[in-house]
Order: sequence, then C-alpha cells, then structure tokens
Amino acid sequence: MTQPPSAEPTLWELHRTLQLLREDQSDGIKQLRDDLRGDLAAMSARFEETVTKEVYQADQRLVAQRLRALEDGHKAAVQARDTDRQHASATRKWVVSAFVAPLLLMLVQLWLTSRQGGGP
Repeated sequence: MTQPPSAEPTLWELHRTLQLLREDQSDGIKQLRDDLRGDLAAMSARFEETVTKEVYQADQRLVAQRLRALEDGHKAAVQARDTDRQHASATRKWVVSAFVAPLLLMLVQLWLTSRQGGGP
C-alpha cells in the first residue's frame, strides 16, 4: 500500500525514524569516543618519549663533564709527550757529550804533547 505524498507519517514511522537517528548518533559518538581515546593514548605515548628539562640539563652536564675529562686527558698526554721529548733531548746531549768529550780531551793532549815535543 502506498500513501499519497500529502499523507502524514504514522507514529510508527516517526518512532522508527527517531530510533534510527539515535542509533546513528550513538554510533557516531562511540566512534568519536574511540577516536579520542586513541588520540589520547598516542599523545600519552609521545609524552612518555619526551625529555624533561631537568633530564636534558643533566645530560648536558654529563656531556660537559666528559668533554672536560677528554680535554684534561689530552692536556696530560701533550704534557707527557713534551716531557718525553725533553728527556730524549737531554739523553741525546749526554750521549753525544759522553763520546765527544773523551775525543776532545785526547785531541787536546795530542796537541799539547806535539807542542811540547817540538819545542826548545
């Protein structure tokens, strides 16, 4: 049975239409609620990954301490190298003087003896 276009809907049709609208709204609200829960969970996970200002500053202090330790170690290594160079230089001078001094003394003695022997 079809009704003419000017006929008003029955109470059953109105009730059914309202019920469908409520179900659609309820489904939409449930979907929005689920989306919101998912977004909040994602935001919470991101907050867990973020670094607080205190943690960042502590990390920066640790990096600065490590850099100072490296710089101090480098300075100590440079100083040790310079000290080793000075010791090596002093050792070379001592070795050279240990070999050259007796030769010079021998040459001076030879020169003196040659001067005394060829004299008056």
